Amino acid sequence: MTNTLRTSFLGIDFDNPFLLASAPPTALIESIDKAFEMGWGGAVLKTITPDDLEMNEASPRYAVLQDKKRIIGFQNIELLSHQTVKYWCDGIKFLKHKYPSKVIVASIMSPVNKDAWQDLVKAINNTPADAFELNFSCPHGMPEKGIGMAIGTDAEVSAQITTWVKEVAQKPVFVKLSPNVTDIARIARSVEHARADGLAAINTVQGFMGIDINTFQPMLNVNGKTAYGGCSGTMVKPIGLRCVAQIRQASSLPILGMGGISTWEDAVQYMAVGSDAVQVCTEVMLNGYKVIGPMVKGLKTYLNEKGFKEVRELKDKAISLLSSHKQLQKTPLSYPQLKHDVCGRCGKCVTICMESEHQALRLEDGYIAVDKTRCVGCGLCRFVCPTGAICN
Repeated sequence: MTNTLRTSFLGIDFDNPFLLASAPPTALIESIDKAFEMGWGGAVLKTITPDDLEMNEASPRYAVLQDKKRIIGFQNIELLSHQTVKYWCDGIKFLKHKYPSKVIVASIMSPVNKDAWQDLVKAINNTPADAFELNFSCPHGMPEKGIGMAIGTDAEVSAQITTWVKEVAQKPVFVKLSPNVTDIARIARSVEHARADGLAAINTVQGFMGIDINTFQPMLNVNGKTAYGGCSGTMVKPIGLRCVAQIRQASSLPILGMGGISTWEDAVQYMAVGSDAVQVCTEVMLNGYKVIGPMVKGLKTYLNEKGFKEVRELKDKAISLLSSHKQLQKTPLSYPQLKHDVCGRCGKCVTICMESEHQALRLEDGYIAVDKTRCVGCGLCRFVCPTGAICN
């Protein structure tokens, strides 16, 4: 079967649905040039700001969360682009001339001032960029200035700025939403009503990586102090998926999904809950632009195996399965099924069940037995079994 990773929406054609997110990997034109040569479908530029917006960086600015030797979480307190508006306008023209089929999205941020936002938009209108992404969601450094996440946590301010931008924008406008809110769907609806063309989610989750218990110093240590920063990587994928699904349930606008995407499988999950395309950041920061190769190859193979002709067929495939707890079936119970030939008789499942409320498992004559009068079908035993002897 012939399939394609090409997709399109809002009049923008994508070679493939994988874009670099607005972050250090898109901070320089020569870097994006290299990424496009390696096969990325597009790039969201590191956030462009008015030239007079002051930004002073801290150092170091990264910390990680590790599971043994694997990095599963990443924290950063880096700010926005230090390049001038002219640098980016010239760079966009260069990249589009060299790679006319690649998607270029200009991420922008400005103080809450109509003229400042519109001046930035007007400058980029004169370039061949494909779209704008309004950064209402940076969780560190910028909120102290009343911008970034300070905008994205306020539905009214988000809508107002979106309206200002739409008054002058000559390209589609995506609004990048913050997960650091109580109701991301409400923010999505507010900017949709302000005529946003699309949505992007999520930006990083505010947090910090921890404390060294020997020195009591923060793991992201800037001369003995730290700040809450943006957390990303595998650890935030469940949050990103939840946010994209909630946005899709509240809005029909196109969505650029992101948050913990490190494989083609992650991308499929994001598209299945509503994303039209995806953005990748942390995986690139840890392993380089080359990760696009396995992503593209894996997604093509998957589409063939599943019988899909186009990547857009993945969109919303699972969204109808996401509902409220009230709507979930409560009976009959799903009891654990035991594979006695695989069981190692270690008794871990019995111990955990005994110590986690229900006390439904016991070891009888060398075999695990289930007391169905006590079992609630929670599934915990399946996850703690070291041999895979339990299924539901």
